[in-house]
Amino acid sequence: MKRIALFAVLGFCLAVPSLVMAQSEYNHAEVGVFADYFRFSTPNPNINFVGVGGRIAANVHPNVQLEAEMNYDFRRNVTNTFDNGISTSFVTTRVRPLTGLFGPKFQTSGPFRAFITGKLGFINFSNQAEFSTQVSNVTVGNTHVAFYPGGGIEGFWGPFGLRLEAGDEIYLANGAHNNLRVTFGPTIRF
Repeated sequence: MKRIALFAVLGFCLAVPSLVMAQSEYNHAEVGVFADYFRFSTPNPNINFVGVGGRIAANVHPNVQLEAEMNYDFRRNVTNTFDNGISTSFVTTRVRPLTGLFGPKFQTSGPFRAFITGKLGFINFSNQAEFSTQVSNVTVGNTHVAFYPGGGIEGFWGPFGLRLEAGDEIYLANGAHNNLRVTFGPTIRF
């Protein structure tokens, strides 16, 4: 009877730290969705695209994640004002940027985190009407290499959090083109 009590106490003592750690450490992977703002600076005037995206990340160290993300921006109306200051015209762009990026995210610890990231991937400027058609056409058409240095903050309440990120999405097409990119959305970590 004493042995059973001893094993029960010993088992309890070994189990409690791991249970506490499991409850407080949701730090193995993350998934999230986000709203995306992309300021396409190449045309004149610049075009502000808005879209949606998703990301998934896996921790390779408590302060380092490998992240993959993809976002799709919707077509936009562009307003042109003429020299006389009175006449304007509205033109709908046929371009719908599709971006895919992958790279490391270096982050601080705790429920409120600051982070920096550097990602590599592609940006596709297509005029396809459907998302699925555009994804299948990434290997043809207007697909360019993209680099993304950025940073941001995220706050967590248990496994649920919010993330704000901003950076410079640089794509190569007859030189480097810099474009502001901002994302914001919920994240779940587990």
